[in-house]
Amino acid sequence: MINEKVEEECVTRLNRVEGQVKGIEKMIKERRYCVDVVMQIAAAEAALHKVSEIILRNHLETCVTAAFRSSDEEERKRKVDELMEIYTKIRVK
Repeated sequence: MINEKVEEECVTRLNRVEGQVKGIEKMIKERRYCVDVVMQIAAAEAALHKVSEIILRNHLETCVTAAFRSSDEEERKRKVDELMEIYTKIRVK
């Protein structure tokens, strides 16, 4: 579960990303220098990646920790499988 602190931090960061994306749109409409646009896109991607890291850390500290503290072996296996699936999808290529 996402706690209040994590929610606030993520929403603040996502609002910033929203502003970045609007800025990127404006840059494109103004036909700004391509490299400048690409750099702003990279900054927005990095900001979204940070939100992902915060959410994943929260998941590890709450849901995964609870599963590994329980006696439910199937639940532990599900959490490992889930993490491996996430890793496969989001790892840097």
